[in-house]
Amino acid sequence: MESILDEGLHDGMLFLHHPSTWDLRRAPDIFTLMDRGLLSRFRERHISIFAYHVPLDNFGSYSTGVTLAQALGLSDLEPFSPYGGGLAGVLGELRDSDVGDLKFRLEAAVGHQCRLYQYGDSIIRSGQVGVVAGGGLALDVLRDLAEFDINVLVTGVSVHNDFSAEAHLFAQEHSISVLGGTHYSTESFACKAMVKYFRQFGLPSAFVEGEPLFEDL
Repeated sequence: MESILDEGLHDGMLFLHHPSTWDLRRAPDIFTLMDRGLLSRFRERHISIFAYHVPLDNFGSYSTGVTLAQALGLSDLEPFSPYGGGLAGVLGELRDSDVGDLKFRLEAAVGHQCRLYQYGDSIIRSGQVGVVAGGGLALDVLRDLAEFDINVLVTGVSVHNDFSAEAHLFAQEHSISVLGGTHYSTESFACKAMVKYFRQFGLPSAFVEGEPLFEDL
C-alpha cells in the first residue's frame, strides 16, 4: 500500500489475494490487518481494494493451484480437495521425474531455496503430484492424496511445528513427501496471472513484489 502511494497513483484499484499480512514470526497472531491510516489515504486517492481470497483458490485458469502447477510444468491438471465451497487442490502429471527434480523445478520457479520433507521414495508414484498453494499442509488434503496413491504434495507452508505436527505424522506414516515453497511465493503466480487478465481489457497493471518468509519452511 505504501509503495502504491509513494508512486503517486490515484483513481485505480489494488487487487489482493489476501486482505491481511501473513507472518508466522508473529505467532499466534499471524495475521495483521490493513493500516487504517493507509486506507484513508487510499480513499483520498480514489484507490479501491478488491480482495479475492477463496474464489482465487478455486480451480480455474487464474487460480493459485493451477498457476503454481503450470509453473512446475505439470500437465493434465485435475481439481481435488474441497475448500470454501470450491476445489483448491490440483493433481498434475510429471512423468520421468523424481522428488529431487521437482524440488529443483519449484526453486527455479519461485527463485529461492525450498524445503523438502522426503517421507517416501524419491520416485513420483504413478507420475502424479498433488499441489495446494499457500497453507495446503492439512490432514484432509493428505488423506485425499493417500487415497489417490499420490506420494508428493507441493504446498507453501511446510514448517514442522505444533500446529502441523499431526499432518507431518500422517504424511510420514503414508510415505507422502512434502515440498514447501513459502506461502507468498506459491500463491504469487495467481496474482501475476491476474496482471495479464486485466491487461487484456486495456487496463495498465503491475505486480507489486513482496518478500517470502522462510519461516514458512
